[in-house]
Amino acid sequence: MEKPEVFPFILGENIDLVAINLEHVNLYAKWINDPRVRRYARNTIPITVEESKKWFEPREGIKEFVTFEIYHKKDKVPIGTCGYGHIDWINRHANTFMSIGEPKYWNKNLGTEASKLLIDYGFGELNFHKIYAGIFEPNIGSWSVAEKDGFVLEGAEKKMIYIDGEYVDARMYRYLKEDWLKSKE
Repeated sequence: MEKPEVFPFILGENIDLVAINLEHVNLYAKWINDPRVRRYARNTIPITVEESKKWFEPREGIKEFVTFEIYHKKDKVPIGTCGYGHIDWINRHANTFMSIGEPKYWNKNLGTEASKLLIDYGFGELNFHKIYAGIFEPNIGSWSVAEKDGFVLEGAEKKMIYIDGEYVDARMYRYLKEDWLKSKE
């Protein structure tokens, strides 16, 4: 089977961020239903391929989500999704999200690279004032990526989410454009 042509939107070293490809919706559904992935995404009910497709289809009106597929350049395969949600175009802020859905690509700094690409796009092109993220306490990989990429811990929502038989905190992170500009000097 011939792989669909990929049109990179944001170029990285090991990965590119490309437009969501609805031909890959089965992969997206597979990833979000994988117990290792959904554990921190907090999907507590199965997501069908059809529901996954609706999530990624363009919506009418004001665009509140900008979503990308994370595409591995060397292996020429999609490995996850990322983007911005709950975009406030007036106040210039958005929530960032990311999931490396293919476990074989975990712990290879690809999440860090995707995060940096998103941050540069968010501040440099979309002109956001603030990017924020909520990350559950046990998800050490995600919050270490956030901290490595310049996010600052603002606080925590205590005992916010039920994971593995206990309530855990949600760590709240933010990154301001002024801090991003200083990091570019």
